[in-house]
Parts: sequence; structure tokens; C-alpha cells
Amino acid sequence: MFYTTQIPVSLWFLAKNKRQKGKTLFIDARKMGTMVSRKLRKLTDGDIRKIADTYNAFAAGTLVEVKGFCAAADLQEIAKQDYILTPGRYVGIEEQEDDGEPFEEKMGRLTAELSELFQKSHELETEIRKQLEAIGYEI
Repeated sequence: MFYTTQIPVSLWFLAKNKRQKGKTLFIDARKMGTMVSRKLRKLTDGDIRKIADTYNAFAAGTLVEVKGFCAAADLQEIAKQDYILTPGRYVGIEEQEDDGEPFEEKMGRLTAELSELFQKSHELETEIRKQLEAIGYEI
């Protein structure tokens, strides 16, 4: 049913007699698997095992939440989110490893690189305009 869709898909499993009453498990698996084509992401056996293990840990009450991947929320937390059930709202953003480069240095380096790229962009634009003019098309 979801085999070739390009949009994120949410699967909901509803159970009357679940062990974690009043709680909902959210798993964000968008970064898992590999893109086979522009439309198709394929999960590995390891990815599927990780999702299944996460569900089983939730059901057993032993879930360890992982930023950016999984979280359990109660109805009050879901109400705070206006009952929007997008996993990213609950699992958050995964921790980014600090690369050790001080912010001011990094911003200086990145803005210098961006400046060079802007300059190159202007040069390429000028060249494209010249080439178009040479064949009779002026912009």
C-alpha cells in the first residue's frame, strides 16, 4: 500500500488491552534504510529488528527513549501538541556531536566559503549570459 509513496507514512497500531495503558509509542524511522530509487526506501533486516525491539521494549515497559528515534507520550503530552500525531514532535531531534570547532571560527569559515561560492555564481551567470548572447538570446 505504501510501497512507492514519496511522503512520510505513519502506521498506527491500535490495541484495546495494551500493557502501557494511556501511553503511545512514537518511532521516527525516516533516517533508517537506504534509498533504492527516488521513491523507494528499503529497510535492512537490522532496521526492522531495531523497530521491532523498540516496540517490544515499549510493550514490556523497558523502553529507553532515544532522541530523534523513539519516545513514549501520554495523553497529556499529546494534548499539548494539539493532538498532532507526527512522530517528530515527540521524539525530538537527535543529539549532534560537537565537532570541537568554536562557533565564531566556524561561522567565519562558513561565511568565507559562502562568499567564494557567491563570487563563483556571479562569474558563471556572466558567462552564461555571454554564451546566450553569442547565439542570439539576450536575458
